[in-house]
Amino acid sequence: MSATSGIERLLDVIDRLRGEGGCPWDRKQTLRSLKPLLIEECYEVLDAVDYGDADAHAEELGDVLMHIALHSRIRKEEGAFTFDDVAHRIADKLIRRHPHVFADTRVADSGDVLRNWEAIKAREKGSRPRSVLEGVPRHLPALQRAQRIQSRAARVGFDWDTTEPVMDKIAEELDECREAVREGDAASVEHEIGDLFFALVNWCRFLNVDAEQALRRAADRFTRRFQGVEARVRAEGRRPADCTLAELDAHWNAVKAEEQAADRPAERRPD
Repeated sequence: MSATSGIERLLDVIDRLRGEGGCPWDRKQTLRSLKPLLIEECYEVLDAVDYGDADAHAEELGDVLMHIALHSRIRKEEGAFTFDDVAHRIADKLIRRHPHVFADTRVADSGDVLRNWEAIKAREKGSRPRSVLEGVPRHLPALQRAQRIQSRAARVGFDWDTTEPVMDKIAEELDECREAVREGDAASVEHEIGDLFFALVNWCRFLNVDAEQALRRAADRFTRRFQGVEARVRAEGRRPADCTLAELDAHWNAVKAEEQAADRPAERRPD
């Protein structure tokens, strides 16, 4: 190959894979068939960031870049655009939407930057009335999508001023959930639980908590502690299914106490 840069080399490889005599799997892929794979690769990037593994991070970013190159190659085959077009379009967009860097617009803080971004974006989209919620991807995880929608609505003033009404709304939605459960209407139960989740996400937003991350960490914490329970039960020569709920609860509390003790700063001895 005569490629002189990493990008050029990657594009040459993708061309070979998609070209005549290339890889049967790559040649049969479509934009639709690649969708779930691209989503999975993006999550693997996030895992690499969380684990702090720079080598894995570079590898997973490469997998995402491969998908971008593959999508671009498929669109090139359709005569729509090329990888180079994609790169130029994002560079042009960044320049347009950062006039405080590439032109003479003045900003006081990141709030000004976001307001300018939205105003420039609105001009780019034309004069057709548009919802402020347009552009929030439907395929985002539900908690993340809910928080993004709420933030967009808040930008135009559809928001409470304090957290008290947010907490009142959570209590209201919880009461409605209880009522739906008492009535035994499955559709209403789902509806009210959805509203309760949405209210909880809104509380997270008010507290500057990432709802998606908070729940992921809770799930990680549960996984870690339950695996600790399993280890304690196995050490007794038993299985969790052999234990009563009270026994499992006791192991859970012991694991939790050990974890909290390990996290607690060591007490200093008096001088």
